[in-house]
Amino acid sequence: MQIPPERLDQITNRFAELEARMASGTLEGDAFVQASRDYAELEPVAKIAADVKTMREEIAGLEGMLSDAEMKAMAEEELAEIRGALPEKERALAVALLPRDSADSKPAMLEIRAGTGGDEAALFAGDLYRMYERFAAENGWKVEPVSMNASEVGGFKEIVANVTGTGVFAKMKFESGVHRVQRVPVTESGGRIHTSAATVAVLPEPDEVDVNIDQNDLKIDTYRASGAGGQHVNTTDSAVRITHLPSGLVVMQQDERSQIKNRAKAMQVLRARLYEKMRDEAQGAEAEARKAMVGSGDRSERIRTYNFPQGRVTDHRIGLTLHKLEEVLAGPGLPELVDALIAEDEGKRLAALSE
Repeated sequence: MQIPPERLDQITNRFAELEARMASGTLEGDAFVQASRDYAELEPVAKIAADVKTMREEIAGLEGMLSDAEMKAMAEEELAEIRGALPEKERALAVALLPRDSADSKPAMLEIRAGTGGDEAALFAGDLYRMYERFAAENGWKVEPVSMNASEVGGFKEIVANVTGTGVFAKMKFESGVHRVQRVPVTESGGRIHTSAATVAVLPEPDEVDVNIDQNDLKIDTYRASGAGGQHVNTTDSAVRITHLPSGLVVMQQDERSQIKNRAKAMQVLRARLYEKMRDEAQGAEAEARKAMVGSGDRSERIRTYNFPQGRVTDHRIGLTLHKLEEVLAGPGLPELVDALIAEDEGKRLAALSE
Protein backbone atom coordinates (compact mmCIF):
# COMPACT_ATOMS: atom_id res chain seq x y z
CA MET A 1 0.00 0.00 0.00
CA GLN A 2 1.75 3.15 -1.24
CA ILE A 3 1.41 6.29 0.88
CA PRO A 4 0.98 9.48 -1.21
CA PRO A 5 3.91 11.99 -1.05
CA GLU A 6 1.66 14.68 0.41
CA ARG A 7 0.78 12.37 3.31
CA LEU A 8 4.48 11.85 4.01
CA ASP A 9 4.98 15.62 4.04
CA GLN A 10 2.02 16.02 6.39
CA ILE A 11 3.53 13.55 8.88
CA THR A 12 7.05 15.00 8.80
CA ASN A 13 5.78 18.59 9.03
CA ARG A 14 3.54 17.75 11.98
CA PHE A 15 6.43 16.05 13.77
CA ALA A 16 8.75 19.01 13.12
CA GLU A 17 6.06 21.32 14.51
CA LEU A 18 5.75 19.19 17.67
CA GLU A 19 9.53 19.11 18.09
CA ALA A 20 9.68 22.89 17.88
CA ARG A 21 6.87 23.30 20.43
CA MET A 22 8.53 20.87 22.85
CA ALA A 23 11.86 22.67 22.52
CA SER A 24 10.35 26.15 22.94
CA GLY A 25 9.97 25.85 26.70
CA THR A 26 6.64 27.68 26.59
CA LEU A 27 4.41 24.66 27.24
CA GLU A 28 3.14 24.05 30.75
CA GLY A 29 0.66 21.85 32.58
CA ASP A 30 -1.92 20.03 30.47
CA ALA A 31 -0.57 21.53 27.23
CA PHE A 32 2.87 20.04 27.91
CA VAL A 33 1.40 16.64 28.87
CA GLN A 34 -0.70 16.52 25.68
CA ALA A 35 2.20 17.60 23.46
CA SER A 36 4.46 14.98 25.08
CA ARG A 37 1.85 12.29 24.44
CA ASP A 38 1.38 13.40 20.80
CA TYR A 39 5.15 13.48 20.29
CA ALA A 40 5.65 9.98 21.72
CA GLU A 41 2.87 8.57 19.51
CA LEU A 42 4.04 10.29 16.33
CA GLU A 43 7.80 9.76 16.71
CA PRO A 44 7.97 6.12 15.45
CA VAL A 45 5.56 6.93 12.59
CA ALA A 46 7.58 10.02 11.60
CA LYS A 47 10.80 7.98 11.58
CA ILE A 48 9.35 5.41 9.16
CA ALA A 49 7.85 8.19 7.02
CA ALA A 50 11.25 9.89 6.84
CA ASP A 51 12.88 6.60 5.79
CA VAL A 52 10.27 6.06 3.04
CA LYS A 53 10.75 9.63 1.79
CA THR A 54 14.54 9.22 1.73
CA MET A 55 14.34 5.89 -0.11
CA ARG A 56 12.00 7.32 -2.75
CA GLU A 57 14.34 10.29 -3.27
CA GLU A 58 17.31 7.94 -3.58
CA ILE A 59 15.46 5.89 -6.21
CA ALA A 60 14.68 9.02 -8.21
CA GLY A 61 18.32 10.11 -7.99
CA LEU A 62 19.67 6.71 -9.02
CA GLU A 63 17.23 6.47 -11.94
CA GLY A 64 18.71 9.74 -13.22
CA MET A 65 22.15 8.12 -13.20
CA LEU A 66 21.15 5.21 -15.48
CA SER A 67 21.90 7.26 -18.59
CA ASP A 68 25.52 7.65 -17.46
CA ALA A 69 27.45 4.69 -18.87
CA GLU A 70 30.10 4.85 -16.13
CA MET A 71 27.58 5.03 -13.27
CA LYS A 72 24.94 2.69 -14.69
CA ALA A 73 26.20 -0.58 -13.18
CA MET A 74 26.56 0.90 -9.70
CA ALA A 75 23.18 2.69 -9.96
CA GLU A 76 21.42 -0.51 -11.06
CA GLU A 77 22.88 -2.44 -8.10
CA GLU A 78 21.82 0.21 -5.57
CA LEU A 79 18.40 0.56 -7.22
CA ALA A 80 17.74 -3.16 -6.91
CA GLU A 81 18.62 -3.07 -3.22
CA ILE A 82 16.45 -0.04 -2.37
CA ARG A 83 13.51 -1.16 -4.52
CA GLY A 84 13.63 -4.52 -2.73
CA ALA A 85 13.53 -2.91 0.72
CA LEU A 86 10.99 -0.14 0.00
CA PRO A 87 7.77 -2.25 -0.08
CA GLU A 88 8.42 -3.63 3.40
CA LYS A 89 9.12 -0.13 4.73
CA GLU A 90 5.96 1.23 3.06
CA ARG A 91 3.89 -1.58 4.58
CA ALA A 92 5.33 -0.79 8.01
CA LEU A 93 4.25 2.82 7.54
CA ALA A 94 0.77 1.80 6.38
CA VAL A 95 0.40 -0.40 9.49
CA ALA A 96 1.60 2.44 11.73
CA LEU A 97 -1.06 4.70 10.19
CA LEU A 98 -3.94 2.25 10.73
CA PRO A 99 -6.60 3.54 13.14
CA ARG A 100 -5.55 2.48 16.62
CA ASP A 101 -7.81 0.73 19.08
CA SER A 102 -8.06 3.25 21.92
CA ALA A 103 -7.92 0.35 24.39
CA ASP A 104 -4.63 -1.11 23.09
CA SER A 105 -2.50 0.70 25.65
CA LYS A 106 -4.71 -0.28 28.58
CA PRO A 107 -4.17 -3.06 31.14
CA ALA A 108 -6.55 -5.99 30.87
CA MET A 109 -8.84 -8.12 32.96
CA LEU A 110 -8.33 -11.81 32.20
CA GLU A 111 -11.24 -14.16 32.86
CA ILE A 112 -10.89 -17.93 32.44
CA ARG A 113 -13.80 -20.30 33.05
CA ALA A 114 -13.89 -24.09 32.80
CA GLY A 115 -16.38 -25.25 30.17
CA THR A 116 -17.44 -28.70 29.06
CA GLY A 117 -15.37 -31.53 30.47
CA GLY A 118 -15.84 -31.41 34.25
CA ASP A 119 -12.65 -31.83 36.29
CA GLU A 120 -10.50 -32.03 33.14
CA ALA A 121 -11.85 -28.64 31.99
CA ALA A 122 -10.91 -27.11 35.35
CA LEU A 123 -7.39 -28.54 35.08
CA PHE A 124 -7.12 -27.09 31.58
CA ALA A 125 -8.31 -23.69 32.84
CA GLY A 126 -5.41 -23.86 35.31
CA ASP A 127 -2.99 -24.70 32.48
CA LEU A 128 -4.19 -21.67 30.50
CA TYR A 129 -3.88 -19.36 33.50
CA ARG A 130 -0.28 -20.47 34.12
CA MET A 131 0.49 -20.02 30.40
CA TYR A 132 -0.70 -16.41 30.55
CA GLU A 133 1.17 -15.84 33.83
CA ARG A 134 4.44 -16.89 32.18
CA PHE A 135 3.67 -14.89 29.03
CA ALA A 136 3.03 -11.84 31.23
CA ALA A 137 6.28 -12.34 33.13
CA GLU A 138 8.25 -12.48 29.88
CA ASN A 139 6.70 -9.16 28.85
CA GLY A 140 7.41 -7.55 32.21
CA TRP A 141 3.72 -7.38 33.15
CA LYS A 142 2.17 -8.00 36.55
CA VAL A 143 -0.66 -10.50 37.11
CA GLU A 144 -2.82 -10.11 40.19
CA PRO A 145 -5.78 -12.46 40.87
CA VAL A 146 -9.05 -10.67 41.58
CA SER A 147 -11.20 -13.72 42.32
CA MET A 148 -10.95 -17.46 41.91
CA ASN A 149 -13.02 -20.57 42.37
CA ALA A 150 -10.58 -23.46 42.66
CA SER A 151 -11.48 -27.01 41.66
CA GLU A 152 -11.10 -29.84 44.17
CA VAL A 153 -8.86 -31.75 41.74
CA GLY A 154 -6.71 -28.73 40.90
CA GLY A 155 -7.08 -25.95 38.38
CA PHE A 156 -9.97 -23.52 38.43
CA LYS A 157 -13.67 -23.53 37.77
CA GLU A 158 -13.21 -19.79 37.30
CA ILE A 159 -10.43 -17.26 37.80
CA VAL A 160 -10.34 -13.52 37.17
CA ALA A 161 -7.07 -11.55 37.24
CA ASN A 162 -5.71 -8.10 36.43
CA VAL A 163 -2.82 -7.94 33.97
CA THR A 164 -1.01 -4.60 34.13
CA GLY A 165 1.86 -3.28 32.05
CA THR A 166 2.61 -1.61 28.73
CA GLY A 167 0.43 -2.65 25.77
CA VAL A 168 -1.25 -5.55 27.58
CA PHE A 169 -4.61 -5.43 25.78
CA ALA A 170 -2.97 -4.92 22.36
CA LYS A 171 -1.15 -8.24 22.70
CA MET A 172 -3.79 -10.26 24.53
CA LYS A 173 -7.06 -9.18 22.93
CA PHE A 174 -7.11 -12.03 20.39
CA GLU A 175 -7.03 -14.65 23.17
CA SER A 176 -10.77 -14.25 23.85
CA GLY A 177 -12.85 -17.27 22.87
CA VAL A 178 -13.17 -21.00 23.48
CA HIS A 179 -9.93 -22.93 23.92
CA ARG A 180 -10.26 -26.69 23.43
CA VAL A 181 -7.94 -29.41 24.75
CA GLN A 182 -7.66 -33.01 23.56
CA ARG A 183 -5.76 -35.33 25.88
CA VAL A 184 -5.99 -38.41 28.12
CA PRO A 185 -7.10 -37.25 31.60
CA VAL A 186 -5.02 -38.44 34.55
CA THR A 187 -8.19 -40.06 35.92
CA GLU A 188 -8.77 -42.07 32.72
CA SER A 189 -7.56 -45.66 33.17
CA GLY A 190 -8.47 -46.76 29.65
CA GLY A 191 -6.20 -44.27 27.94
CA ARG A 192 -9.05 -42.67 25.99
CA ILE A 193 -8.64 -39.15 24.69
CA HIS A 194 -11.16 -36.66 26.06
CA THR A 195 -12.08 -33.27 24.66
CA SER A 196 -12.60 -30.46 27.17
CA ALA A 197 -12.86 -26.69 26.88
CA ALA A 198 -12.32 -23.45 28.74
CA THR A 199 -13.52 -19.97 27.88
CA VAL A 200 -11.11 -17.04 27.93
CA ALA A 201 -12.19 -13.40 27.98
CA VAL A 202 -9.73 -10.51 27.83
CA LEU A 203 -11.35 -7.18 28.67
CA PRO A 204 -9.59 -3.80 28.52
CA GLU A 205 -9.55 -2.30 31.98
CA PRO A 206 -10.86 1.26 31.83
CA ASP A 207 -9.91 4.32 33.83
CA GLU A 208 -12.66 5.62 36.05
CA VAL A 209 -13.24 8.48 33.60
CA ASP A 210 -13.93 5.97 30.80
CA VAL A 211 -16.99 4.56 32.55
CA ASN A 212 -19.21 6.76 34.67
CA ILE A 213 -21.26 4.60 37.05
CA ASP A 214 -24.16 6.26 38.83
CA GLN A 215 -24.41 4.83 42.35
CA ASN A 216 -28.20 5.08 42.05
CA ASP A 217 -28.02 2.49 39.27
CA LEU A 218 -26.52 -0.11 41.60
CA LYS A 219 -28.21 -2.69 43.82
CA ILE A 220 -25.69 -3.95 46.36
CA ASP A 221 -26.34 -7.07 48.44
CA THR A 222 -24.09 -8.58 51.09
CA TYR A 223 -24.16 -12.18 52.27
CA ARG A 224 -22.00 -14.76 53.98
CA ALA A 225 -19.23 -16.23 51.88
CA SER A 226 -19.29 -19.93 51.13
CA GLY A 227 -16.40 -22.34 50.81
CA ALA A 228 -13.02 -22.36 52.54
CA GLY A 229 -12.35 -19.72 55.15
CA GLY A 230 -12.86 -21.22 58.61
CA GLN A 231 -15.19 -19.65 61.14
CA HIS A 232 -15.08 -16.31 59.35
CA VAL A 233 -17.23 -17.73 56.56
CA ASN A 234 -20.09 -18.39 58.93
CA THR A 235 -19.96 -15.20 60.99
CA THR A 236 -19.43 -12.24 58.66
CA ASP A 237 -21.45 -10.92 55.72
CA SER A 238 -18.31 -10.19 53.70
CA ALA A 239 -19.42 -11.38 50.25
CA VAL A 240 -20.78 -8.73 47.90
CA ARG A 241 -23.13 -8.95 44.92
CA ILE A 242 -23.52 -5.82 42.77
CA THR A 243 -26.28 -5.56 40.16
CA HIS A 244 -26.07 -2.79 37.58
CA LEU A 245 -29.76 -2.17 37.00
CA PRO A 246 -29.67 -0.48 33.54
CA SER A 247 -27.58 -3.25 31.94
CA GLY A 248 -28.57 -6.19 34.13
CA LEU A 249 -24.90 -7.08 34.71
CA VAL A 250 -24.28 -8.90 38.00
CA VAL A 251 -20.88 -9.23 39.69
CA MET A 252 -20.20 -11.29 42.82
CA GLN A 253 -17.05 -11.18 44.92
CA GLN A 254 -16.25 -13.14 48.10
CA ASP A 255 -12.51 -13.88 48.02
CA GLU A 256 -11.49 -11.22 50.53
CA ARG A 257 -12.32 -11.31 54.24
CA SER A 258 -13.19 -7.62 54.09
CA GLN A 259 -16.53 -6.51 52.67
CA ILE A 260 -14.91 -3.21 51.62
CA LYS A 261 -12.22 -5.03 49.62
CA ASN A 262 -14.78 -7.35 48.03
CA ARG A 263 -16.88 -4.35 47.03
CA ALA A 264 -13.86 -2.56 45.50
CA LYS A 265 -12.92 -5.65 43.47
CA ALA A 266 -16.51 -6.20 42.36
CA MET A 267 -16.69 -2.59 41.16
CA GLN A 268 -13.44 -3.09 39.25
CA VAL A 269 -14.87 -6.12 37.45
CA LEU A 270 -18.18 -4.34 36.80
CA ARG A 271 -16.40 -1.32 35.33
CA ALA A 272 -14.43 -3.55 32.93
CA ARG A 273 -17.56 -5.42 31.80
CA LEU A 274 -19.50 -2.19 31.26
CA TYR A 275 -16.60 -0.78 29.25
CA GLU A 276 -16.51 -3.90 27.08
CA LYS A 277 -20.28 -3.65 26.58
CA MET A 278 -19.87 -0.05 25.42
CA ARG A 279 -17.09 -1.13 23.02
CA ASP A 280 -19.19 -3.98 21.62
CA GLU A 281 -22.06 -1.58 20.95
CA ALA A 282 -19.74 0.92 19.25
CA GLN A 283 -18.10 -1.81 17.14
CA GLY A 284 -21.53 -3.17 16.24
CA ALA A 285 -22.25 0.21 14.72
CA GLU A 286 -19.05 -0.16 12.68
CA ALA A 287 -19.86 -3.60 11.30
CA GLU A 288 -17.39 -3.45 8.42
CA ALA A 289 -14.47 -2.53 10.64
CA ARG A 290 -15.41 -5.33 13.02
CA LYS A 291 -15.70 -7.82 10.16
CA ALA A 292 -12.14 -7.02 9.07
CA MET A 293 -10.70 -8.06 12.42
CA VAL A 294 -9.29 -11.49 13.19
CA GLY A 295 -12.19 -13.33 14.82
CA SER A 296 -15.28 -11.67 16.13
CA GLY A 297 -14.25 -11.50 19.77
CA ASP A 298 -17.28 -13.68 20.49
CA ARG A 299 -16.58 -15.74 23.60
CA SER A 300 -18.53 -18.66 22.12
CA GLU A 301 -16.20 -18.88 19.09
CA ARG A 302 -13.85 -21.87 19.18
CA ILE A 303 -10.49 -20.28 18.46
CA ARG A 304 -7.78 -22.78 19.36
CA THR A 305 -7.19 -26.50 19.93
CA TYR A 306 -4.40 -27.94 22.09
CA ASN A 307 -3.88 -31.56 20.99
CA PHE A 308 -1.60 -33.48 23.38
CA PRO A 309 -1.32 -36.82 21.51
CA GLN A 310 0.01 -34.98 18.44
CA GLY A 311 1.86 -32.29 20.41
CA ARG A 312 0.27 -29.51 18.37
CA VAL A 313 -1.60 -26.26 18.85
CA THR A 314 -3.92 -25.05 16.07
CA ASP A 315 -5.40 -21.57 15.85
CA HIS A 316 -8.53 -22.02 13.74
CA ARG A 317 -8.95 -18.33 12.84
CA ILE A 318 -5.74 -18.13 10.83
CA GLY A 319 -5.20 -21.84 10.11
CA LEU A 320 -1.84 -21.87 11.92
CA THR A 321 -0.59 -25.12 13.48
CA LEU A 322 2.52 -25.26 15.67
CA HIS A 323 4.00 -28.62 16.69
CA LYS A 324 5.30 -27.22 19.97
CA LEU A 325 2.44 -27.63 22.41
CA GLU A 326 4.59 -27.87 25.56
CA GLU A 327 6.51 -24.73 24.57
CA VAL A 328 3.27 -22.80 23.99
CA LEU A 329 1.75 -23.85 27.33
CA ALA A 330 5.04 -23.08 29.10
CA GLY A 331 4.82 -19.48 27.82
CA PRO A 332 7.82 -19.01 25.46
CA GLY A 333 5.94 -20.47 22.47
CA LEU A 334 2.87 -18.26 22.84
CA PRO A 335 4.39 -15.08 21.24
CA GLU A 336 4.59 -16.89 17.87
CA LEU A 337 0.80 -17.34 17.92
CA VAL A 338 0.17 -13.82 19.27
CA ASP A 339 2.41 -12.18 16.65
CA ALA A 340 0.81 -14.18 13.83
CA LEU A 341 -2.66 -13.07 14.94
CA ILE A 342 -1.60 -9.41 15.13
CA ALA A 343 0.02 -9.62 11.66
CA GLU A 344 -3.11 -11.23 10.20
CA ASP A 345 -5.30 -8.55 11.75
CA GLU A 346 -3.09 -5.80 10.33
CA GLY A 347 -3.17 -7.44 6.90
CA LYS A 348 -6.96 -7.73 6.90
CA ARG A 349 -7.42 -4.12 7.95
CA LEU A 350 -4.95 -2.90 5.30
CA ALA A 351 -6.80 -4.92 2.68
CA ALA A 352 -10.14 -3.45 3.83
CA LEU A 353 -8.72 0.09 3.48
CA SER A 354 -7.52 -0.50 -0.08
CA GLU A 355 -10.84 -1.98 -1.31
